[in-house]
Amino acid sequence: MHRAYNDANIFAKILRGEIPNDTVYEDDYVLAFRDINPQKQIHALIIPKGRYTDLTNFCDRASDNEIIGLMRAVPKVIDALGVDEMGYRIISNIGEDGQQEVPHLHLHILGGEVVGPLVS
Repeated sequence: MHRAYNDANIFAKILRGEIPNDTVYEDDYVLAFRDINPQKQIHALIIPKGRYTDLTNFCDRASDNEIIGLMRAVPKVIDALGVDEMGYRIISNIGEDGQQEVPHLHLHILGGEVVGPLVS
């Protein structure tokens, strides 16, 4: 099931330049920026520049170049954040049960300290 994309979501506004962000990395396919409400010492988000609600929607609809662009951006963001050596976690929440808060695909990068168990 694919939900309709909402152009009023906060990440769409960030991509349009309507809301400022603390950019970590940007290229033709993605924007990565620090989370305004960090859950760990280092918490950044990677979002595709296309209109995709979640990972399933992205995998079904994105071009090969967009998919490759997102995956190739991940290690560049990890390097920019400086968490490669100590470790990190990547999370993508999908849908209501997954507690996705913004209906635009985003990957959370958490690190800089022990992240803890996946489920408590």
